Amino acid sequence: MTDEATAGRVRTVRANGVDLCVEAFGDPDGPAVLLLAGSTSSMLMWDAEFCRRLAGGERFVLRYDLRDTGRSMTYPPGEPEYGLADLAEDAVGVLDGYGIGAAHLVGQSMGGMIAQLVALDHPGRVASLTLLSSSPGGPGPENPDLSTMSEEFQREYSDVRWPDWSDRDQVVEYRVSLQRPCTGGGRAFEEERYRRLAGAEFDRAIDLESAMRNHFGMADTPPWRDRLGKIGAPTLVIHGGDDPVHPFDHAEALAREIPDTRLLRLDGVGHEIPEPDWDTIVRAITTHIARAT
Repeated sequence: MTDEATAGRVRTVRANGVDLCVEAFGDPDGPAVLLLAGSTSSMLMWDAEFCRRLAGGERFVLRYDLRDTGRSMTYPPGEPEYGLADLAEDAVGVLDGYGIGAAHLVGQSMGGMIAQLVALDHPGRVASLTLLSSSPGGPGPENPDLSTMSEEFQREYSDVRWPDWSDRDQVVEYRVSLQRPCTGGGRAFEEERYRRLAGAEFDRAIDLESAMRNHFGMADTPPWRDRLGKIGAPTLVIHGGDDPVHPFDHAEALAREIPDTRLLRLDGVGHEIPEPDWDTIVRAITTHIARAT
């Protein structure tokens, strides 16, 4: 699903023992930026135009399919043979595949959690961190101070029924229905954009059912929140003020507990990255990268 502007820059990287599909944008001699997608999302979550803006002709931006998404290694539905720590090692393997020593990591939601683990376990590989719509581990027994998902979100999400995974129209409708409750109250839902994205995901995925089931069935990862104070990379936290998945106190916890952190609140924004806010987000990230370079 590579467009004409990036044709020929997609390759398969053997990382941490698995094959991952990676796409590059920008100048290979510039500062490297590794994008980490959220749960169940392939590299397409990072729109090609967003990637081009982020590269800006002077940075080297990589987006890739996590395990069980897009064209990367896929496991049978309900049988993931990995956990979040393995996905963090995959990220390091992608950098190895391109001969990159250290990169600026940008992670959204679960991708932000992966980025935190890379920064903790491989500090020399992380030039800076940007965490969008993320969390220091999510609410639960280990984090009783963090807010849970909004009741409205939980109700709407639970009402969505599994599709016939061979039926493109059903799968597109299913994916769109999951995206809709993620929108913040201050932004219109970008239905046309998410329909295009859902169709593209269906057309290129090895097995979309694996992505939707396996990322929620991964092996448990030991809590890492008590180690956040050891992160040495300059960090930028970008978070929607109306995020129904990880409410804003998750961002405040990250900003409070990771040293050398700036916090950018996007009022009216939910859990996803709205296209009208791309320029604001890109500007914040590139400024952060410049400070850290």
